[in-house]
Amino acid sequence: MILGMDVGNTNIKFGLFDKDNLLHSWRMHSDVLKTADDYGINVTSFFNRVGLDLHRVDGIIISSVVPAINYTLEHMCKLYFDIVPLFVGPGIKTGLNIRYDDTKDLGADRIVNSVSAYSRFGGPLIVIDVGTALTFNVISRKGEFLGGAICPGLRIAMNSLAANTAKLPNVELINPDSVIGRNTQGCIQSGFFYGYVGIMDYMIEKLRSELLEKDVKIVATGGLVNLIADECKEKMEIDPILTLTGLKIIYDKNV
Repeated sequence: MILGMDVGNTNIKFGLFDKDNLLHSWRMHSDVLKTADDYGINVTSFFNRVGLDLHRVDGIIISSVVPAINYTLEHMCKLYFDIVPLFVGPGIKTGLNIRYDDTKDLGADRIVNSVSAYSRFGGPLIVIDVGTALTFNVISRKGEFLGGAICPGLRIAMNSLAANTAKLPNVELINPDSVIGRNTQGCIQSGFFYGYVGIMDYMIEKLRSELLEKDVKIVATGGLVNLIADECKEKMEIDPILTLTGLKIIYDKNV
């Protein structure tokens, strides 16, 4: 079995694969203060709950956008699995031609999502991740990663608004009944929900126009994707396990 870890700024998502089948997935909060044993105990607890032995894991692959956690997770893998994990980064085989000015600056999650989407759909593609950051990735018909765009994620933006204003509160993110808010909470909910719907639709339109390709497929993932995508005029394929699947694909290309 292969264990994949997608280390994000908010959560670490784990996926356990038997061949190409995702058997189990779970997540825990990303915390640079946690020790290797903290993470190891969490993983051990999950394996015990589903009745699996840690030693059934043959390989581990990690994509991380939190460098401060990488050594801790590598140490955990050695201690609890006796495995040196494979990290997604420069020099790793992906199957894509990365046309980016500096690949060291390219987030591993963006690579993994693009590999996963291209493997499933081919190109041309726009791959969107509605997570801590809102990212757009563009892949050509020939499998070239051309770049994309990055925006603040919804929760970061909402938290920032509340933290940097005297009277505006943190509110629940919902699809409001009306664009016209009748109170402060409703105004914030409308502004963020419909504002981000507008960002996604407009960015897709602009990216498609620069890509100069026909039949561009839109693929989206991330914790809030279903809420936002339902209102977008642009139709997109939603894949909640896009990143985990991409980790398995990249692992297979490098062993």
